[in-house]
Amino acid sequence: MTHWIEHPAELEARFRQRPERIGLDTEFIRERTYWPQLALVQMAVGDEILLIDPLAPGMTDALRPWLEDPAILKVMHSASEDLVAFKCACGALPRPLFDTQIGAALAGIGGGMGYQKLVAQITGVTLAKGETRSDWMRRPLSPAQLDYAAADVRHLFALHDAIDARLQALGRREWLQDDAARLLASAEQDESEAWPHLSMRASQFLDPDAQRRLLRMLRWRDRQARQSDKPRSWILDNELATQLARTPPADYDALLRLFERSPKAPRKCAQAVWEALQTALPDEDRAPQPLAATEGNKATLKRLQEAVARRSAELDLPDGLLASRKHLEALLEGGTWPATLDGWRRAQLQDLLTPLLAQPPASR
Repeated sequence: MTHWIEHPAELEARFRQRPERIGLDTEFIRERTYWPQLALVQMAVGDEILLIDPLAPGMTDALRPWLEDPAILKVMHSASEDLVAFKCACGALPRPLFDTQIGAALAGIGGGMGYQKLVAQITGVTLAKGETRSDWMRRPLSPAQLDYAAADVRHLFALHDAIDARLQALGRREWLQDDAARLLASAEQDESEAWPHLSMRASQFLDPDAQRRLLRMLRWRDRQARQSDKPRSWILDNELATQLARTPPADYDALLRLFERSPKAPRKCAQAVWEALQTALPDEDRAPQPLAATEGNKATLKRLQEAVARRSAELDLPDGLLASRKHLEALLEGGTWPATLDGWRRAQLQDLLTPLLAQPPASR
């Protein structure tokens, strides 16, 4: 049975029952903002589905105890963005967490599987896709929206039961707990990426001075996006940031002329962009550089990838789950294990990859 919950007292009364687990999902809007706007919370409790209106006064406060109670397992699917939405709206995160997408990958069922596909594979039920781009902020929600939203949590317990049983049989429950803890820690810290230039492929083709300028642009963009609650691309798109880094304007007037020729340029922020471009960051000299595309690095990276692929196949894990190319590049560049490869991944990979990293450059 499905219930529309629009009064905090209704949610508070149900919380007194303290179920052992709940299924959770959210609908949020983020197209025009940096921070997600929580529009709906779906909660499966026993045989009931609660569709909770977080826009109702006091509702996010009523949700917080559900999220924070350590005795209630929260079952979610692909929870990373939902975690941010909960943190922004409720100031709390759902702990402990069982993410069925991560669990399915670790259990060898499939990597990066969407909810609909996973439900079909485990339960045989085919779900509709009709309301994926709905306006979830409007009230009242349509019957089609309510049905779609309820379906997003209706099968979470069945997924949890099947995946958890397989993880237990494989001895991988701790792997999921490890990855869930990492996911929650990332949402909790909510820190801007320290070195955002590394994730831009164009930075590999910039000289060190240009890379420092790009870092300045991206750090400024992130601060501005957070303060104004606007998407990063609305503040400064990647192409223009790279252009400014590669070929900086000779003076402020040259920057203005460039902005006049660029339809997506942030003209109102021209002075701030100029100052950011010209002002050195206190830590920019310590910024790691994109992995140099030398023949030795290419050969070693290939060997690392091949070794990881073999181990993934032995463990029946999808490509990229054990260690992505980005993680291996960080390992190769720094020579130390990045935090993203700690825990069960390091236990699986350290003895395998250390000899490859120890080879002299000539052998690479």
